[in-house]
Amino acid sequence: MNILVLGDVVGPSGRAVLKNKLPKIIKDKEINFTIVNGENADDSGKGITQENMNSFLEIGVDVVTTGNHVWDQKEITEFIKKEPRLLRPHNLPEGSPGKGIGVFFTKDKKFKIGVINLMGNIFMKKSEDVFQAAKNFLEKVKLKRDADFIVVDMHGEITSEKMAMGYLFDGKATMVVGTHTHVPTSDHIIMEKGTAYQTDVGMCGDYRSVIGMNRDNSLKKFLKEPGSKKHFPALGEATISGLIVKADDKTGLATKADPIIIGGSLQERA
Repeated sequence: MNILVLGDVVGPSGRAVLKNKLPKIIKDKEINFTIVNGENADDSGKGITQENMNSFLEIGVDVVTTGNHVWDQKEITEFIKKEPRLLRPHNLPEGSPGKGIGVFFTKDKKFKIGVINLMGNIFMKKSEDVFQAAKNFLEKVKLKRDADFIVVDMHGEITSEKMAMGYLFDGKATMVVGTHTHVPTSDHIIMEKGTAYQTDVGMCGDYRSVIGMNRDNSLKKFLKEPGSKKHFPALGEATISGLIVKADDKTGLATKADPIIIGGSLQERA
């Protein structure tokens, strides 16, 4: 089993690089299941629309996760109720629209992939205790009993929360990946009990920017200079950034973890 998780897709340039390159990646790398964090996919770089979601599905994405920007495009509060492949953080306050977990079949219907979307508590929008939410999930959903493979998207600002979550899921999930910071880390490992981990898989967007936003405008805001606007995405050539995990069909645990960085301004790792 080959599972691909891609970092936050930022604005038009991020969507464009996925459209141009993702189908070939899926074919060449023999990817069985693809997850994309889409919370920055809108033209504004904040939120996701139904059109964005449909465009991801058309190019081979199986599930889209989100984070603190999930509700920035108001239309999504209704759409998410009827689209189970679009997840919001599982630990949002009770009564939030949509779901934060799901079990999905691979396209060939041979395997079930469990996906949980979590959001950290520190320096993030208000949410329920992320570790308690994860613990409750693990009490209900078991690897190889309820799903052949389990993927965790831990959307958060703080490295310590992400690392601790990796250890909580070690041996109980196929992979735990961090999203949100838009910068790929170099700490991809397979943990002692067989779970692949990376603190942040980066973003799919223009890296000649300030975490995906136009750099000139961002500088004006930091310097408090006149003429600055609301943050908006950089529109240069984008990079695809993510993690490919090879997992054992019998155990559901990881056997190999390889970062993938293609296109744009970062040094490629393919």
